Amino acid sequence: MALATALALIVTLVIPAGGAQAVDYPSWQDVQNAKSNTAAASAKVTEIQNLISNLQTQVAQTQAESEKRGAELRVAQQNYDDAARRASDLQAQADASKATADAATKQAGQLAAQLYRTGGTDLTVNLLLDGEASGTGADALLSKLGSMSKMVERSTGVYEEAQAATNSAQALGDQAKIAQTERETLNIAAQAAMVAAQAAAEAAANALAESESKSVELAAQLAFMQDAQASTTAGYEAGVAERARLAAIEAARVAAAAAAAAAANRASSGSSGGGSAGAGLGGGYISSQGWAVPASGRITDGFGPRAVICGSTGCSKGYHSGTDIGAGCGAPIYAAHDGVVTYAGPNGTYGNYIQIDNGGGVSTGYAHIRAGGIFVSNGQSVSAGQNIASVGMTGAADGCHLHFEVRVNGPQINPQPFMASRGATLG
Repeated sequence: MALATALALIVTLVIPAGGAQAVDYPSWQDVQNAKSNTAAASAKVTEIQNLISNLQTQVAQTQAESEKRGAELRVAQQNYDDAARRASDLQAQADASKATADAATKQAGQLAAQLYRTGGTDLTVNLLLDGEASGTGADALLSKLGSMSKMVERSTGVYEEAQAATNSAQALGDQAKIAQTERETLNIAAQAAMVAAQAAAEAAANALAESESKSVELAAQLAFMQDAQASTTAGYEAGVAERARLAAIEAARVAAAAAAAAAANRASSGSSGGGSAGAGLGGGYISSQGWAVPASGRITDGFGPRAVICGSTGCSKGYHSGTDIGAGCGAPIYAAHDGVVTYAGPNGTYGNYIQIDNGGGVSTGYAHIRAGGIFVSNGQSVSAGQNIASVGMTGAADGCHLHFEVRVNGPQINPQPFMASRGATLG
């Protein structure tokens, strides 16, 4: 049943919606030509207004689809994580039960060997012969028979306990295998949900970029068409050029600042020796092992069972799968290690979320990022200590903080000892 459900989910998630049609935006020459004809001018105004409206609608639709796919991704990942924990727990129980069964079987074998040494295969005959030969009489014989009866009774109990332990170990082992199969099925479903969510997030980002790119020009064209004085486009074009010049200057400034910050981080890492110095390391600090502290702040919640927390998009589960760092609203979030962004977008109760494949089966996740606070995109390569986002409280969060998590070969693990062992102590 779980397999059928997962496969149905995969089919639903990976079948793409119909591709967007290319839009033929009017050029400035089209607008100027229409300006000279009243009827054409009216039609062109309506066309531009519709294009602006369509851009806004497209952005809203793609963002809604991204939110939907992100929520499906969160559910699929939670189902996989729950199954992974169940499989791990059952395997641990099965291993412990097998150890108990092995010990009980060994004890039963030792007792059987002891019985054999004392009487062979026919204990009663041996006892009778022993009694007659020694002439000890009936009392001694009865005493030996009583002792032997107790030994046989004990042997029977030990054997039954060993058999029960063996049966329990077998049953737990079978359950663990079933749980592992379910885990792998749900892992496939989670991967399919990730693919669908990635596509939806990229579509939303592209729609927003197109809207931002074209809306300014369309708004200027509309103003031109509605301008009774028929002013020329020279002022607009000059403004576009000036804005481009200023944007280039700002981009160069940001790049220089980022390079300087990265150099400072590397210098700090080199001079410190990179040891696991304990608490107090600042966000972005890079250890000698190449791992960075993802945010500055004290730890507000650790890994493991906890109370349910509810936020704007729903409630968390009763198991906390990462470490919460109490950084302030808008504080920078840094990549914990070199890697490739595998997801950047909405993720249900995680809010805005980034996941990075750090290689070697390790991936790191960053949740509750503020609206507009994701600075990387799917498929982008990032470096340890790079500012990839800023802190927020989207999703199931009751305050600004970073939820930081680590996965090793799929399942989530406790980030604190993992990061401490790499010289980037959290908190």
